[in-house]
Amino acid sequence: MPERKRVAVLADSDTRWKWGALTARRLVPDHQLTGFLLRGRATPTARQLGEVGVRADRLSEVTCAEFLAEIEREHYDVVVLALVGGAVQAVLHGARALWPAPAGRPVLVTGYVGVVYEKLADGLLLRHGADLVLANSRHDAERFRAVYEGVGADAAAVTETALPFLGGAPYEPAGSRAHTVVFAVQPSVPDSRADRAYLLERAAGHARLHPDREVLIKLRSKPGEHTTHLEEQPYQRLAEKIPGGLPANCRLVYGNMGEVLDGTDLLVTVSSTAALESLHRSIPTAILTDLGIREALGNHHFLGSGCMASWDQIDSGLLPEGDPLWLAAQGVLPAQGADPEKGADAYAVARAKVAALMAATRLPAPAPYYTRTTAPGYLPGILARHHLAPDGTPLPGAVRPQAGESRLRRRLRAHLREAARGAYRHGVQRVAPVIRRLGEL
Repeated sequence: MPERKRVAVLADSDTRWKWGALTARRLVPDHQLTGFLLRGRATPTARQLGEVGVRADRLSEVTCAEFLAEIEREHYDVVVLALVGGAVQAVLHGARALWPAPAGRPVLVTGYVGVVYEKLADGLLLRHGADLVLANSRHDAERFRAVYEGVGADAAAVTETALPFLGGAPYEPAGSRAHTVVFAVQPSVPDSRADRAYLLERAAGHARLHPDREVLIKLRSKPGEHTTHLEEQPYQRLAEKIPGGLPANCRLVYGNMGEVLDGTDLLVTVSSTAALESLHRSIPTAILTDLGIREALGNHHFLGSGCMASWDQIDSGLLPEGDPLWLAAQGVLPAQGADPEKGADAYAVARAKVAALMAATRLPAPAPYYTRTTAPGYLPGILARHHLAPDGTPLPGAVRPQAGESRLRRRLRAHLREAARGAYRHGVQRVAPVIRRLGEL
C-alpha cells in the first residue's frame, strides 16, 4: 500500500483554514493533514474551528519562523499557504532561504479564499513564487495571468480550480416549511455603524412585513472573536439597540454556512462569498444595492450576475436568478458531468500539477517576483513583520528553542538538519528522513 502523502496547511483565520484544508483534500485526496494556525489577531478560537467543521490529524499555533523551522525539520510533500499576501510572501522567502538550490522541498500552493475584488495586483504579486497559485474561476485565472505577465513575471503557476467548499444539495422550494430568508453579514463590509444599523433594520423590517417568513441574521463571529477582517461594529450589539428588539420571526444565528443554506429560500448579502455557495446550489440570491454599487463594498464584483437588488425590491417579493453565463465564468456552476462534491473536473489540472511536482526528485528554489532588487523599499518591511531578515532567514530569537534542550543538543540537531538537506539535494530520498528523525531524538 502506498504511503499517505504528508500535507501541511498554514492558515491565519477561520475562513482561510476552511479554504486551505478543503483545498488540500481536493489536491491530495489520500493524505495526512497537519494544520498550523499563524499566531495573530485573527487566529481562530476553538468555537470558530468547530463551526468550520474541517479537522486535521494535528493542529497547533505557530509564528512564521516556527513554521519554517517545522517544514525544515519535518518532511512534507505539499504545503498549502492559506494566508494574507504578506504572510505568503514571508513564507516563500523563508522557504527560499531554506532551499536556495534545487532540493527535495515541499510543493508550495496558495490562492484566495473567495471573491477577489480589491488589491488584485498587490495580493497577487505577494503570492508570486509559489508552485501553484490557484484561481477560483476562469475569470480570475485570466486576470491573474495578466497581472504576472504585465510585470514580466512567470505566470505558469496560475491554475484554474474552483472554490473548494462549493457543494451541497440543489435548492428545493420551501413547501410546507416556513420561507426562510438569510442575511449573510460580513465583518467589515460595510464598515460604518450607520450603514450596518441600516441593513440590520431593513432585515428586521422585512421580518415585520412578512410575519409568515423566518429571517435569519447569519453571523460570522461573536464579539471579541476575529475573522479574516476586523469587525468593529458587531451586529449583536447593534441588535440590542433596535427599539423593541428584533421581531419574533427574526433572530441571530451562527453555524456552518453550508448547513444554514440547506434551509435557505433567499440569501441576501452585500458581497459575501456565501453568495457564490448559494448560487452554486441555485438558491435565489440577492446582492444588495441599498448602499450603492461600489468597489469599497465589493458588490461591483457581481455586475452581470443578475442578482443586484435592494431591500425594497426584496420586500416586494423579488427572487433574483443568477445569469448562467456569469455563473459559468465565475466557476460557480459545476462543470458538465462533474461531481460537485468531489470537484473532480475543477481540480483535475491542479491535482496533476501537484502530482508531477511531488514525483520530481528535486524542485527549483522558490523564485518570488519581489526581491531586494525589484522591491528594496517594500519587501524588507514585509519580512520584518514576520521576524525574518531581508534574506528570508529568521531574526535572532524568532524561533524559540525547545524546552529543556541543551546547547549541545541544539547544535547536534542543526548539524543533522543540514545533513538531511544535503541528502535531499543529492537525491538520497530514503536516507534523509532517517537523518531527520535522528535530529528529533
